[in-house]
Amino acid sequence: MHDELSRTMRILREPTIYLLGRQMLDQGELDRFLRDHGVTWQTDTDVAAEVLCEVAGRVCYMSFARPRPGGNSVYLGHIKEVGHGSVLEHAVWNFLITGVSRSLTHELVRHRAGFGYSQLSQRYVDESIAEYVEPDVIADDPELHRIWQDAVAQCHRAYQLLAEKLQVKFSDEPDRTARRKAARQAARSVLPNATETKIFVTANARAIRHFLEQRGSRAAETEIRKLANTWLRLMKKEAPNLFDDYEEIPLPDGTFEIVTGFRKV
Repeated sequence: MHDELSRTMRILREPTIYLLGRQMLDQGELDRFLRDHGVTWQTDTDVAAEVLCEVAGRVCYMSFARPRPGGNSVYLGHIKEVGHGSVLEHAVWNFLITGVSRSLTHELVRHRAGFGYSQLSQRYVDESIAEYVEPDVIADDPELHRIWQDAVAQCHRAYQLLAEKLQVKFSDEPDRTARRKAARQAARSVLPNATETKIFVTANARAIRHFLEQRGSRAAETEIRKLANTWLRLMKKEAPNLFDDYEEIPLPDGTFEIVTGFRKV
């Protein structure tokens, strides 16, 4: 049974984040705004998200004419220091997250403000060939791994059998797509929380920061804390002036707690 199932199920332990979209700055329009208001201003960052957040902040006080020394990094550092986090909502990215369990996404989608989601549908997508996310604490123990693998394999096989038999049960349905959807939406009831899923996420900088602080905590669930660590490392490369205040502190389980001196910006 295990040999047969090994060809149709795969075990994962690490999340993957694909950064699919980021903002672009229309420099011509920014220059037109500055000319219309009789001021000149330049930034020292090439990251559009960082520029837009600074522009948004400077608009609040029309502080373009006499910027303080230090450039974008110092400016956004001051924004974080004083908690003027609303300007960070103007920086937006699009991500595709894979290699995470449905247990994790049940927690992820609780983050509503500043987030948008589109998740893989088990009603339309066949899970007969599926992937599952195994917790590290189980994977690192041979006995626990065997118990977990047996349980997941049993659920996986049950899904395959149910989907097959339900297709026959709904054979009177003339529409093939409706027939398959009806079979899969019933069969999915036996799939475990460990079932891997894919989710498209759009989020702004302030919302991501909130997620990092909530889910990068040592009190957070381990899998979502690993996702937070992966996300932070990506964002530090993508927009360092918005995320370089975060540090990762090693925890006994091999993950890292995310901390910052500027919480709840």
